[in-house]
Amino acid sequence: MPKKIAKKRAEAFSGFERQKHYPVDEAVSVVQKLAYAKFDESVDIAVRLGVNPKHADQMVRGAVVLPHGTGKTVRVAVFARGEKEREAREAGADFAGADDLVEQVQNGMLDFDRVIATPDMMGAVGKLGRVLGPRGLMPNPKVGSVTMNVAQAVKEAKAGKVEYRVDKAGVVHARIGQKSFGSSQLSENARAMVNELVAKRPSTAKGIYVRSVTLSSTMGPGVRVDTGSVTVTVEEDA
Repeated sequence: MPKKIAKKRAEAFSGFERQKHYPVDEAVSVVQKLAYAKFDESVDIAVRLGVNPKHADQMVRGAVVLPHGTGKTVRVAVFARGEKEREAREAGADFAGADDLVEQVQNGMLDFDRVIATPDMMGAVGKLGRVLGPRGLMPNPKVGSVTMNVAQAVKEAKAGKVEYRVDKAGVVHARIGQKSFGSSQLSENARAMVNELVAKRPSTAKGIYVRSVTLSSTMGPGVRVDTGSVTVTVEEDA
């Protein structure tokens, strides 16, 4: 690591109280202040939940449209036929098609970030599992990417719809914006993300559900957030 970058990194990590749990508005300001890269760093959230992902009934997964998007340009591919293909294109899909699009992907075309499919196309899309699966691109009805309402799905994806899934450690990671966003925009996105997770609390989850919330920029340190400042209701022991 170059000395100049190492120095900036050290300054960033010493520029806040690492053990303190900041109110979300203050945490956002700290994250923005400590982002030292020359590019517009993304801002990410990590939420540790009181679930055991090994149990199917405690798997937390879904999608949410953040109030202010993510700041990322999303390229969307839609697998659909006829009228639905036309609707997808009119809604702004970057790629749309049926067997022809399947063939393009099989031949290595992967210039997209999100995949949407109509239910009747899933048989053909299933053949692309080895290509789309490892990249987290396989359409899934649980996150609204297998649907007949392709126009709405495309518009939501373009607007910054975030798909999330709890990992093996019980943590949900998601992007909530860019350093260049207004502080209030990032705070509102963080609250929307956490409250989406609260709404998806499995009935079998016991005890404190939202265990911890951390915000960070691409290159910056993790800043702990007071969970009560991002949830509608503070989770208590059940």
